[in-house]
Amino acid sequence: MDIETLLPLGKVDPGLRAPDQPLDIRSVGSQAKIVEECGYDAVMMEETKDDPFTVLALAAQATTTLGIGTAVTIAFPRSPTVMAMSAWTIQKLSAGRFTLGLGSQVRAHIQRRYGMEPHPAGPWMRDYIKAVRAVWNAWQNGTRLNYEGDIYKIDLMVPLFDPGPIEHPDIPIHVAAVNMVMCKVAGELADGIRPHPVCTPSYIEEVMLPAVREGAIKVGRSLENFKVSMKPLVATASNEEELQPKIRDARARIAFCASTPAYAAAFRHLGLDELADKAKLLSRAQNWEELPKLISDDILEQFAVIGTYDIVGKKLVERFGKVVTNSEFSIPVRNELEKETLKQIVSDVRSHSLAYAKATIQGGAQ
Repeated sequence: MDIETLLPLGKVDPGLRAPDQPLDIRSVGSQAKIVEECGYDAVMMEETKDDPFTVLALAAQATTTLGIGTAVTIAFPRSPTVMAMSAWTIQKLSAGRFTLGLGSQVRAHIQRRYGMEPHPAGPWMRDYIKAVRAVWNAWQNGTRLNYEGDIYKIDLMVPLFDPGPIEHPDIPIHVAAVNMVMCKVAGELADGIRPHPVCTPSYIEEVMLPAVREGAIKVGRSLENFKVSMKPLVATASNEEELQPKIRDARARIAFCASTPAYAAAFRHLGLDELADKAKLLSRAQNWEELPKLISDDILEQFAVIGTYDIVGKKLVERFGKVVTNSEFSIPVRNELEKETLKQIVSDVRSHSLAYAKATIQGGAQ
């Protein structure tokens, strides 16, 4: 299994409050070097509090072999041509190490945070990916740009704004997904999916991947190199005492996600409709302190990987090794001992063969 991380190392999003450790953008280069030295496959950047492309440029400049990518950047507020340029530039800077992870965002954010008129997310993402690739094709091959889809019509590219071909033009696109429609779109067009942290292994295998395969069959494409990149919910620490606050954060995150209608399918799959309904009511009342109390120990275990540093890598593999090709994970690195501990965890995760997940993705695992 390949392993990735967000920055800063050890970053955890509790869901109901600000993270304890915000990213210091001035430390990105040094942190990316540590990530590379620890044997990671990639460093990823999400679009929450900093522009991901700026951060990834710093990471790319500081490393030589480490993959980099967005996990994810929000697609629709940027035109396909703007997104194409950002990705093209990072791919050129990193010498072919970039993966473009795209997310759709929910309707309220599209309207009220970005000031845009929404469209159905699945068809919109399909059109968006096709438009981005049409722009890349024009730049790389000098073909006339003439893309016309259901939403986008892009047919102007003059020499002044054409960056021309690059050495590594094939930029993988991954799509953030929870529901079947987006999984089908990914199966048709993308190089991977990024399930939300509340997507359990059974949900990925029984709901998401069949939809991915349906999309691939529709267009007659192979899923041999298709990726499933997971950011699992993890509670970990060096000892049991320090683990307890991490477990409380995991409960809070699960409860917060349960209150979000966009993730309802993942809870419904486990028969937790009533939990999701209660969480929505508490969220609407802004009763944040009561939300985590909805998450029993049994529910916690269904969604989160919990364990001290000496066992957490193996538990990640046990939980996700059959369905995930790439897993995000890290711990804080403040000294050499913690760096060596992280190296061992990375080694534990990377020692698991990708063959199991690849077989499941293609529908061949038993």
